[in-house]
Amino acid sequence: MTASIVGWAHTPFGKFDAETVESLVVKVATDALADAGISAEDVDEIVLGHFNAGFSPQDFTASLVLQADPKLRFKPATRVENACATGSAAVHQGIRAIASGAARIVLVVGVEQMTRTPSADIGRYLLKASYLPEDGDTVGGFAGVFGKIAQSYFQKYGDQSDALAMIAAKNHKNGVANPYAQMRKDYGFEFCRAESEKNPFVAGPLKRTDCSLVSDGAAALVLTDSETAKTMGKAVNFRATAHAQDFLPMSKRDILQFEGCTVAWRRALAQAGVQLSDLSFVETHDCFTVAELIEYEAMGLTPRGQGARAIKEGWTQKDGKLPVNPSGGLKAKGHPIGATGISMHVMSAMQLVGQAPEGMQLKNAKLAGIFNMGGAAVANYVSVLEPTK
Repeated sequence: MTASIVGWAHTPFGKFDAETVESLVVKVATDALADAGISAEDVDEIVLGHFNAGFSPQDFTASLVLQADPKLRFKPATRVENACATGSAAVHQGIRAIASGAARIVLVVGVEQMTRTPSADIGRYLLKASYLPEDGDTVGGFAGVFGKIAQSYFQKYGDQSDALAMIAAKNHKNGVANPYAQMRKDYGFEFCRAESEKNPFVAGPLKRTDCSLVSDGAAALVLTDSETAKTMGKAVNFRATAHAQDFLPMSKRDILQFEGCTVAWRRALAQAGVQLSDLSFVETHDCFTVAELIEYEAMGLTPRGQGARAIKEGWTQKDGKLPVNPSGGLKAKGHPIGATGISMHVMSAMQLVGQAPEGMQLKNAKLAGIFNMGGAAVANYVSVLEPTK
């Protein structure tokens, strides 16, 4: 690949009444440039990932990045969106700018502010990432869509409540060591497994602990070409990237297959010249625990219908053969939509250069896989990262 990550920044994810989309963007843009050790003057292009869909009244946001430094004025700046994969869409757009020779240094920023939105509107805005003619009246919003997926999976492969609770417990435990995570509490399997006043059913078989959090937050990356990266203080290379877009209506595909996820993983691994077993860890899109379960199968970790094996046999724990979501994932870290894919890249880059927070850092992390998903396996992005040798 032609691109490398040479700097990054990440706000904590959570509920921040004193912040705005603008203040979050300015903070991470400023911090990412400082982390890379470059001036705003050196930036050739800016890409902003911002889903919005009604969460923010300010809907023309690409130029907000310029507020970070007057020297960014007149730089090309574009906002991109691809549902919950908006962050990775922005990263891939930055890589294309570098690969084409149009830019040498690209600043990629992702942001979302969701918690100021009334609860009744949150579900309606998130449901815009589904096919409205079929799913527009789904009770529970996007949680209702994945509740239906979980119900169908249970009907085909049996009750997977234990596996879902184990995934939730794993990710919450991992999130304790992540200072950027919105929820840093080890709830344990029993709490995640049992229905209770604090953990009620939300949609179908999904309980509150099966659902990612409504979040505010931002993350940013500085990308450059691999030759320039060799002169920088630190660098993480893109060994491969892949993007597979599937049909929006779930009626046009087998929703239990996550076929776009499978295609994206196959393309990325082939491009990287590696197998899934070569990866040190994976950051995957656990918007709901059932998504992580099906992603185990779609990425090729287990055969179809046997995803529960991966969690029940400990494969995806931090000390397992393929740790999944050592950051805590969306489940614990939070899911400010436009920032999520960029956050995944930041967390992975930290691991690969040995700069992950204490307790989160994996030993000898050499190769990272990232899967970021928009909609119900509609927009599927995979990156394979490695530290610069």
